[in-house]
Amino acid sequence: MTDTVVSDPGLLDRSGGQRLGDQLVARFTERIEARVLRAGMRLPSIRACADELGVARATVVEAYDRLVAAGLVESRRGSGFYVAAPGEPATPALRAAAAAAPRVDTSWLLRNMLSPGDVKFAPGGGFLPAALLDGELIASALRSVARQAPALLLTQGRPEGYAPLREQLALHLAGSGIGAEPERILTTAGVTQALDLVIQTFVAPGDAVLVEDPAWFVLFARLAYAGATIVPVPRLADGPDLVALERLCTEHRPRLFVMTAVCQNPTGSMLSLARAHELLVLAGRHGLRIVEDDIYGDFAAPASGRGVRLASLDQLRSVIYCGGFSKTLAPNLRVGYVAADDDTVAALVERKTLCAIANPELPERVLYKVLSEGRYRKHVERLRGKVDGARERAARALEKVGLRLPAVPEAGHFLWADAGTETRPLAAEARRDGILLAPGALFNPTQAPSSFLRFNAASSEAPELLRWLARALDRR
Repeated sequence: MTDTVVSDPGLLDRSGGQRLGDQLVARFTERIEARVLRAGMRLPSIRACADELGVARATVVEAYDRLVAAGLVESRRGSGFYVAAPGEPATPALRAAAAAAPRVDTSWLLRNMLSPGDVKFAPGGGFLPAALLDGELIASALRSVARQAPALLLTQGRPEGYAPLREQLALHLAGSGIGAEPERILTTAGVTQALDLVIQTFVAPGDAVLVEDPAWFVLFARLAYAGATIVPVPRLADGPDLVALERLCTEHRPRLFVMTAVCQNPTGSMLSLARAHELLVLAGRHGLRIVEDDIYGDFAAPASGRGVRLASLDQLRSVIYCGGFSKTLAPNLRVGYVAADDDTVAALVERKTLCAIANPELPERVLYKVLSEGRYRKHVERLRGKVDGARERAARALEKVGLRLPAVPEAGHFLWADAGTETRPLAAEARRDGILLAPGALFNPTQAPSSFLRFNAASSEAPELLRWLARALDRR
């Protein structure tokens, strides 16, 4: 039997006394247990249920996830959600477990990435496994810094950052074709703080800010917190959709466009040279400032011609460039930086002084040692080789278990794979089995349902993980 269930919006209490997701779970549970909804009946699609009840699609996704977790509903790949076959009556404990099921949202993914607990496999994580990094490289630089005069470690850092490090960063940028004197560089506590300072300085509540779709999920949360109007721009295989971008610039007169040119998160795609030139012309026509997040840029060898940085073409006239080292050196070495024109850097320094006074100088001195002794370049060359190999192997393995990869990126460790089914329920199921997946909905500015998953290629080769994925996808 495949009759479609008709929702009843009259049963939702909108007074605020109980969350709408909780009400949906309770209502469907009661009707299933009372056999009003019979085995095999299809629940409304996520879109149809949300439209009929006047709720967000994310609310329906959460409710369906929890019903699946309770064994009351089953998800069928490519078909939808159905009332499960009768079994043992749902117990109070089972209902409580469903009610307590975690919401698969940005906070959920961040919590599980930063405090993994019982996670056995983390293909949805953003950082490289420690085994691919070089702890001794950091330790050696730290020991060298510790041998300096103790008084140097007791002084207050400067808001603009450690001067010798900014000189090294200028040399580092020159290697990518970006001309920036040390005075046009500001150090930060990672790229996250760099972007946050830009948002605080240049975005007022109600301002429109363009973002890529899909893109890094934390950015959406930071912009929402600032009260910005988030306007998504579709990301194509070689950069943003310029036809859509032109229209959106005319309609919204956006303040900024935050984007990634090299090894974009989550797709891993690269901005082409032709599209980069067109993008800068378009930005100039509309007076649009571009914020280039290049945290993954060092995964693409400069001499390979893979990927082009907007800042290298624009030379920081209208582009604010953000970079860092947490992905290539160590997540715990959170040193990032902003390079921009003189006025922009001055405004960011003032904002940073008010917000943080200065960042700790010790990690900046450690990074200076790594860069100035030439060890970073050799480390990154070795790292690229490891990541390139892992990416190719993981891509083949994921395709064998039933995932579809629209493209295999030329560099970096991210793979964007289509599971053929809404992936938040899959992520919730995986987490119960000790596996952390990153569902595509979280990389959408509105968290709309998505059939995609972002995979960290360096954490996606374990046979047990691949067997789990094969079984889970086969059930859908």
